[in-house]
Amino acid sequence: MDAQLIAFIGVAAGMVAMPGADFTVVVRNALASRCAGVACAVGVAGGLVVHTALAVAGLAAVLVAVPVLYRTLQIVGGAYVLYLGIKAVRAALRPRLEVAEPDGAPAGGVRRSLRQGFLTNVLNPKAPVLFLSLLPQFVPEGAPVLPRTLLLATIVVLLALLWFPMVALLVDRLGGWLRRPRTTRAVEGVTGGALTALGATLLAEPLTH
Repeated sequence: MDAQLIAFIGVAAGMVAMPGADFTVVVRNALASRCAGVACAVGVAGGLVVHTALAVAGLAAVLVAVPVLYRTLQIVGGAYVLYLGIKAVRAALRPRLEVAEPDGAPAGGVRRSLRQGFLTNVLNPKAPVLFLSLLPQFVPEGAPVLPRTLLLATIVVLLALLWFPMVALLVDRLGGWLRRPRTTRAVEGVTGGALTALGATLLAEPLTH
């Protein structure tokens, strides 16, 4: 394994593990059930597949080069994250009469969690810029570009498939404490506030430029 590849794995691992909307939405879904948390984590990884595929194909460059497309993605992504945040805050303020079982979730809830994870990641306007600027830095001079970028993209997705389900399973492992009504509402409030702030920031940036 060459030094550049080792360095990329370190950088990509830090990037994937960095707390943000993906992390927050996985934690929130994992509070509902283990299945919902893992499904959301897989959805996040699915969004990364889209971003890395676009970067490999060079389509991310088009998105970055056309301001109206980039700002549209910012607005749509910001609105969606803001919606999730407000929904979580409302859930935190609403008395919780019953708690989901930790060992399962209805099929509809799992599909919803999968969709939330995917949309939260795929609508992130920063991701195309990040991958477009990051991947070329780790392609050695003279090396075939396509196979190398495909390898780098695969590493990112695999890291996400390791990290986010692990987060979901850890939250589930702590479920006895985290699912206490008072604790659940506190976590909902914190994650909802974080998502609301992230969504508002994404919305404000294109509207103020």
